Amino acid sequence: MNPQLPTLLVLNPNTSASITALLLEHARREAGERARLEGCTARLGAPYIASEAACAIAAHSALDAWAEWRAAHPAPQGLLIGCFGDPGLFALREVCDCPVTGLAEAAFREAQRTSDNGRFAVVTGGAAWGPMLDRLARGLGLDDALAGIHTVAPSGAALAADPQSALPLLAQACRDAARTTGAGSVILGGAGLAGMAARIRDQVPVPIVDSVEAGVRAALVASRSTPGLVAGMHAKSELHPGDWSGLGPALARCLSGS
Repeated sequence: MNPQLPTLLVLNPNTSASITALLLEHARREAGERARLEGCTARLGAPYIASEAACAIAAHSALDAWAEWRAAHPAPQGLLIGCFGDPGLFALREVCDCPVTGLAEAAFREAQRTSDNGRFAVVTGGAAWGPMLDRLARGLGLDDALAGIHTVAPSGAALAADPQSALPLLAQACRDAARTTGAGSVILGGAGLAGMAARIRDQVPVPIVDSVEAGVRAALVASRSTPGLVAGMHAKSELHPGDWSGLGPALARCLSGS
């Protein structure tokens, strides 16, 4: 591969290496020859994120994983948070020296553009994600575009573990979401659901956005940003690495801007 290509880091904020491998498989397929992709997996936290507590810990895990990876590598040209819910998105944008893209934000914005009426619905696994994604949409200023969130009972991890059973369930959920909300597009959201949108697209009457594919596309665009315009590390912390308690050394240095 061309060594001049941008490097995108796919950061999985849960501890499941199998999900990281799935993310990289689909991300590389989407990126093609436009970027080199590398991956890292959180070393602490939950194997999958399906609760407020797990999501809060995942934000810490994402920061920790970034700091550990960055301590050993040159800065990538882009970072993609490999969780539909974007834990740590705003904190990572504060400390990273590259553009940061979240699966959910990228999918929200692509679905809004794809929709014929500017409104989109979300289908994902795990009931706890409903209020969390609603809150994220509000934080991003996209709550008016979000027509509704339809969660199915199995978690994303359970859906990923049995895709043949997941597909008819997700297709019906997408049809229901489009019908009941009037959305002009539907997002199939979740790292573990990567690639499933393409397999049910012809069964749903509105466009379906795959959150992983949307995330890669947005990260590729962001990787071409002017470096001086990238937020992060420019607002220096008043804290020194030794001022933090209980953090790994790499994360303490990262948060202190040193």
